[in-house]
Amino acid sequence: MKVTVGNRTRHFRTVTFDTAKNSVQLIEQRLLPHEFKIVATRDYRETARAITDMIVRGAGATGATAAYGLAQGARAFRGRDLARFGKHLTLVYQTLKTARPTAVDPVNAMDQVRAAMSAGKSVDDQQSLALAAAEDFANEDVRHCEAIGRHGADLIHNGMRVLTHCNAGWLAFVDVGSATAPLYAAQAQGKKFHVFCDETRPRSQGATLTAWELAQQGVSHQIIADNAAGHLMQRGEIDLVIVGSDRTLGRTGEVTNKIGTYTKAVLAKRHGIPFYVAIPLSTIDWKLKSGFDIPIEERHEHEVLGAWGMISNPQSGVQDLKSAQRAYVRVANPGSGARNPGFDVTPPELITGIITPEGVFKPNQLWPSRMKLGFAGRNRIVSR
Repeated sequence: MKVTVGNRTRHFRTVTFDTAKNSVQLIEQRLLPHEFKIVATRDYRETARAITDMIVRGAGATGATAAYGLAQGARAFRGRDLARFGKHLTLVYQTLKTARPTAVDPVNAMDQVRAAMSAGKSVDDQQSLALAAAEDFANEDVRHCEAIGRHGADLIHNGMRVLTHCNAGWLAFVDVGSATAPLYAAQAQGKKFHVFCDETRPRSQGATLTAWELAQQGVSHQIIADNAAGHLMQRGEIDLVIVGSDRTLGRTGEVTNKIGTYTKAVLAKRHGIPFYVAIPLSTIDWKLKSGFDIPIEERHEHEVLGAWGMISNPQSGVQDLKSAQRAYVRVANPGSGARNPGFDVTPPELITGIITPEGVFKPNQLWPSRMKLGFAGRNRIVSR
């Protein structure tokens, strides 16, 4: 994705690795859209905290971050004892795995790295293989998103009004994005369309991240309140819904995504609007057999009870973002608490199709097509 900061435009990936400093380089997404900043995590614990604290978020981006974090932890080990190295690596793996439990990409990514490392005969060999495998995962993530764009672009027609939820864009992956990939591909083909971005409370990733991306890319869009989607559907103002996923069950076709996705799927079904989910292969969980088994992250209540934003000097009487400061504002009643589940599960009967790098599938086609969709490769990974 090309980003314009000031008068300079250049290409960025959401996640990269600095070999010389053994650090993971991340876009600080909590500061967007008001400030664009790259931060570096110095060790695997900082990398895990960056995932937990949502400096980086999104399926592919957290997957790549975990892969790099595993390599980072492996490269930090000093010594030649493979048994001690193995114990150290298990600690690194578990720390990164638990950073955000709902998403499956980090686990799939780290399993891919560990499988590659197993070919090494020494600590040095395994350290080198770890970084190479992490780079491979990041590059694979980009290729998958590009392929999603090619397959999904056919769904976008001139004049369409498309609804998105949360951010499954470039910022949620290493590059390109999943739900945004068909949009960017359709734009490159010269198609004209309009995107409605759900604000996506409580963290407002649609309003802050997706809208910022689309503005950078020059895609026509507007932000809407989460509860406005049903009204627009009822009035015939939405033609298509495309969302991402943090974990899609290959056995059942159930889709886990940002809280509110299930609601949009129900509304789309009620109004006869196609509802698509876009995913790379690393987002498929081939093990779990029920959506009720997916661990749903419960985040801190302060996300619901207030909001982060930019506050200008109240004495100036004007909104001057250059001099504004980022601040948290309590919105809710002071004595009230909140529930804050981060994700929900959408059943397969509400999903029109799942856009993958291998084509568009009905949810019930994932398991019969599992060999094509990477099941064999994932199944070869040694169990932990």
